[in-house]
Amino acid sequence: MDLKDLINKSIDSKTKPLGSLGMIENIARKICLIQNSISPILTNPKIVIFAGDHGIANSGVSNYPQEVTHQMVKNFLNGGAAINVFSRTFSIELLIVDSGVNHNFYDTENLINKKIDYGTKNFINEKAMNKIQLHNCFKSGEDIIHEILSTGTNVIGFGEMGIGNTSSATMIMSYLLNLPIEKCVGIGTGLDTKQLKNKTNLLEQAKEFHGKIEDTHEILQTFAGFEIVQMCSAMLESYKNNMIILVDGFIGTCAYLAASKINPKIIDNIIFPISVFIDLITLSIIIYYVFIFLYNIMRVLYQYSDLFCI
Repeated sequence: MDLKDLINKSIDSKTKPLGSLGMIENIARKICLIQNSISPILTNPKIVIFAGDHGIANSGVSNYPQEVTHQMVKNFLNGGAAINVFSRTFSIELLIVDSGVNHNFYDTENLINKKIDYGTKNFINEKAMNKIQLHNCFKSGEDIIHEILSTGTNVIGFGEMGIGNTSSATMIMSYLLNLPIEKCVGIGTGLDTKQLKNKTNLLEQAKEFHGKIEDTHEILQTFAGFEIVQMCSAMLESYKNNMIILVDGFIGTCAYLAASKINPKIIDNIIFPISVFIDLITLSIIIYYVFIFLYNIMRVLYQYSDLFCI
């Protein structure tokens, strides 16, 4: 019996209807295959948020100014963002990386300083970064994973923050998948129809300016943010060390897309958790309110217990 058969037998032998856990069973199978075991262990999970600013943000592709990037980083560090709540709820350590924010942070011992520069160049009419910066991004992404590995972590989730980074991700997707800009661009942080048209036109101008590019590294150099390249590098290094890699969101998925072009085997360790997280969060909310409801009923029964005594 091969490993896949052993995994299926182990899952199906649990006291539950066959297949009743749906996608969770598929994820369990994948984790077993990654760890080559029918008794996998997840140790010291971490979520890493990479933050960086983008020159393209100054061209009006977002509803928000570039300054929001460093404000959100401070919010992460102060524990005030949604990801902080999720991380605390599930006892997952959250790490914040300054990949290239246009701001100096002080007295922030919880911030990992991997700043390449104070934001990228505007790729409308020049490359976002030079080759040295690209190299430094790949090196620092690897270094971050080595530091995390030293804590025994074998499962890692990736996130990002950077005003304008949906534009970078759009360009990466368009070039790597050979798709027109209009098939890749989106409203980002909530653009209206007119703003989305302007954003699309700007990105099409950038594509016309830079012309045909086929090399993945050059595509990243031309359009990516420092945080996107560091995330791509960190994913690749995580795969080399056989970690379980969680990828979520448009920007993170485009970073993964670039990583998969560099090493296609990385897909073996990737889990896209968004639909499962939604199910789990919904379930958690339902359980919470059911608990509150039952608690209040028990409290009332206890308060008037003499009425029920025979």
